[in-house]
Amino acid sequence: MSTTVSADGTKIAYTRAGSGPALVLVDGAMCYRGSSPNDALAKELAARFTVYTYDRRGRGESTDTGPYAVEREVEDLAALVKEAGGEAFLFGISSGAALALEAARSLPVTKLALYEPPFVVDDTRRPVPADYPARLDAVLAAGKRGQAVKMFMTEGVGLSGAVVAAMRIMPFWAKLKRVAPTLPYDTALVVEHQSGEPLPAAWPEVKVPTLVADGGKSPAWMRNGVSSLAKVLPSAEYKTLPGQTHIVKAAALAPVLADFYLS
Repeated sequence: MSTTVSADGTKIAYTRAGSGPALVLVDGAMCYRGSSPNDALAKELAARFTVYTYDRRGRGESTDTGPYAVEREVEDLAALVKEAGGEAFLFGISSGAALALEAARSLPVTKLALYEPPFVVDDTRRPVPADYPARLDAVLAAGKRGQAVKMFMTEGVGLSGAVVAAMRIMPFWAKLKRVAPTLPYDTALVVEHQSGEPLPAAWPEVKVPTLVADGGKSPAWMRNGVSSLAKVLPSAEYKTLPGQTHIVKAAALAPVLADFYLS
């Protein structure tokens, strides 16, 4: 493990593996090194890239500094890109895709790839309630981490209550509760685009070549949001990975990313 220091003094823990052009992988909600789909993805890509995985602030071995703002997480990525030599390819998954997209506004990102940012752009699922962020904050302030995770899974992700009830008896539920205080961070990244309204052309600065991808077996609402994002970005291509879901397999995703970054 290595560490770097963000602009506000937060220690960001990261792992570097492989050789080749620098590539930074950004996790989604409640994921961190050792508990992330990006761990397997890094192994698949390390033969062709110098891959950086890291613990987003407040998770794993990274520290945290309040108050939170999306800009602070962009500064965390800026510190990592500096460690990587001053420029890098960037990949983000789920809410991490929204963070990567935000970072690409200002950081020296040479190519950007995004997998299934959870934007709700039509009526194919219920929008995230307008009061969800405030209620999530209140639950966490009361120390009810399990309830916060349940809220995120049902109202944020859109899972059924029965599925979440089954999750609560699984061993990984304890890990989710440990990082529950970071759920408002992911909410801040995506909630603006979870209202069921069409996406605005909100990222005119993101002019680098961008791959926007989804899984062929992902729900319609997710795929609709992904395809809509590809249409509003200045220089984006849209690709569907047949047979994949939001829990994308590294072996299916890695070749697509490698072809995109190295083409």
